[in-house]
Amino acid sequence: MTSIIPAIDIIGGRCVRLTQGDYGSSQEYGDPLDIALALADAGCRRLHLVDLDGAKASHIVNYRTLESIATRTSLVIDFGGGVKTDEDLHIAFESGAAMVTGGSIAAKQPAVFLGWLASHGSNRIILGADARDGKIATDGWHQSSDLDVIDFIEEYCGKGVTQAICTDIACDGTLQGPSTELYGKILSRCPSLELIASGGIGSMADVERLDATGIKQVIVGKAIYEGKISLKEIEKLNLQNS
Repeated sequence: MTSIIPAIDIIGGRCVRLTQGDYGSSQEYGDPLDIALALADAGCRRLHLVDLDGAKASHIVNYRTLESIATRTSLVIDFGGGVKTDEDLHIAFESGAAMVTGGSIAAKQPAVFLGWLASHGSNRIILGADARDGKIATDGWHQSSDLDVIDFIEEYCGKGVTQAICTDIACDGTLQGPSTELYGKILSRCPSLELIASGGIGSMADVERLDATGIKQVIVGKAIYEGKISLKEIEKLNLQNS
């Protein structure tokens, strides 16, 4: 069964959720550490932590929050947002990230991203592939590109990437369901890829549909905070997958 990776997005040191990447739609849900502790208590093993301030500023901003969660919980943290330089990558790992997701850097400076992949391995460097209308978007989704998302992922799979997080921006934060057709197309081109779906999850039924598509991991944020998927349901799923 597909496993759920809960998401915490940070602006100003607080947990927030956006709709379709619009910073003006920000809804606050509390202290990230308190939420991380509750997720750990529910049996979650992994956390997707995104520094939205960092994504906008093009450098890590909320590394202290990362450090706090890594120190106070046993969650395996994959971290993204504003990781644009070797120094940013060093800060993320030193602050407790087990893995780092590179999206904008992979689109704009592929040589740097591939250097990270070679130095740290595909188990620690995740490809971020966020798409709007089938094209890669960067810099906190504020910039568009001409890069086709499926071609982008397939090219990196040929260069050693084994994990990718793909978000269909049109679905993100809407709770209206994920982009299952897109994920199916990606898996048909990259069958060995550990593809992590993100965006639009509004219920456990959505998780089950992704499972049927072949997705084994899904990032869920707003559905948890809005009570569409309860911690008890996540705990039950974690027990089934243990």
